[in-house]
Amino acid sequence: MGAGAVTAGGNDAYIHLIDPQRKWYNNKRLVFLHGWIFLLLITSSANGFDGSILNNFQSLAVWNDYFGTPLGGRLGLLNAIQNIGSLAAYPFAPYLSDGIGRRPAIWVGSTIMLVAVVLQAAAQNWGMFIGARFLIGFGLSFAANAAPMLVTEISYPKYRATLTSLYNSFWYSGNIIATWSTFGTQHINNDWAWRIPSILQGIAPFFQFFLLFFCPESPRWLISKGKETQALKTLAYYHADGNEQDPLVQFEFHEIKSAIEFDREVTANIGWKSLFSTTGNRKRMTIIVAIAFFSQWSGNGLVSYYLKAVLQSIGITSATIQILISGILAIWNLFWAVLASFLVERLGRRLLFLTSTCGMLLFFTLQTICTARYNIAGNNAAAHAVIAFIFLFYAAYDLAFTPLIVSYTVEILPYALRAKGFNVFNFTISLALIFNQYVNPIALGKIGWKYYIVYCCWLVFELVFCYVMIVETKGLSLEETAALFDGEDASNNLHNATRDVRIDDVDEKASGSYNHSSDLKA
Repeated sequence: MGAGAVTAGGNDAYIHLIDPQRKWYNNKRLVFLHGWIFLLLITSSANGFDGSILNNFQSLAVWNDYFGTPLGGRLGLLNAIQNIGSLAAYPFAPYLSDGIGRRPAIWVGSTIMLVAVVLQAAAQNWGMFIGARFLIGFGLSFAANAAPMLVTEISYPKYRATLTSLYNSFWYSGNIIATWSTFGTQHINNDWAWRIPSILQGIAPFFQFFLLFFCPESPRWLISKGKETQALKTLAYYHADGNEQDPLVQFEFHEIKSAIEFDREVTANIGWKSLFSTTGNRKRMTIIVAIAFFSQWSGNGLVSYYLKAVLQSIGITSATIQILISGILAIWNLFWAVLASFLVERLGRRLLFLTSTCGMLLFFTLQTICTARYNIAGNNAAAHAVIAFIFLFYAAYDLAFTPLIVSYTVEILPYALRAKGFNVFNFTISLALIFNQYVNPIALGKIGWKYYIVYCCWLVFELVFCYVMIVETKGLSLEETAALFDGEDASNNLHNATRDVRIDDVDEKASGSYNHSSDLKA
């Protein structure tokens, strides 16, 4: 090839800049980087723990005795209060993430959660337990707003999509710990049956409290605050063994810098209105709000928060069997979510979303039919089939609506809108959850299995929406992905940003002649 500019839209050029010999497992600095990213991923684990623990507590006789077996609206409040706490923090979360940095925002959230875990584990009455649940949600909002953004902004480009998709997949690791710890303590005939799992909820925030400030800060945040030298050093240290002149590092640095400057010009003095000020942003927010709502309103909320009621509707009343099914389902979900995370760059986002919605529609419809047959005709075989279809439904759900909802949201948002847009995403999830947690127990109690038909109809709408609206972002950098929605001006801006990164550098790198520092290990 002759000398020339690398175009920002040139996806192949971006791939050529990545050293093919540099793998996550054979480079010391990438190993360390992924260790820090793991520390960020467990924020989602803490969320999964919290989202599952009450489902399991409902099956514990000692917990029901202690808190008077909450039902109906009281049970709905208990499940919803954590999300009400999250709502209370949402107005402040993006300003904290953008203002003081991603790391400090996560640390503030972890500290609040640690305090809340102590209160929950030591709860002496209903009010104290409810207050602790509120505080957990409040702290979680700060951590959950910043953590996935930091994951996607520090990741080595080759692994960014997978690692960001793993963020939400780690929800199930918390689910597993919560469920199996409760399964192990269910035979303790005193308060420790639920206090021990409550204490374990503090594992993730405990480690984050002590280790977070050793983690690298987002180069994008650093550049946005005028700390360009520090940003370049961070990119070089983790992405090129400290070589600041590495073509990949130079490409990333100039692309990020130019994109942030362009976004500042476009969104200056607009604030929250900028989320809806352009055609591209309106399309972004329509997709983001929709997939956030879909993630909680696809029928999965029935099992996630009211598995006991669902299993009782098909004749399974044993607490041990209920928790056992929940524990096995958690492992099943983690397997499929992690598998899908590793397929994101191979199959693409659009195919995974469409496959997921088709599978959910099919298996939830079959689950509804079998539940109806059991309730109308007492068919035990139909009851067993319901369990099978719950597992198959979640396999389909986990192909997209576990790994992709967070990674797709943060990658289609430009830096200037990322914190605010992601906050809207989390806000929408909380609204959907609060609605579900209040309505589901009442609807299940009033009309039973017929309530499932509502979700069957809704899943048809989800499938149509995903087919029409989901844009493929496979293989693009964060800045290139943002440009998909913003048209020619943004694309030209990225082209100009990287005009100094030359094709001959790319050829030299691709041919293996580019000389890196000796951090590679056999």
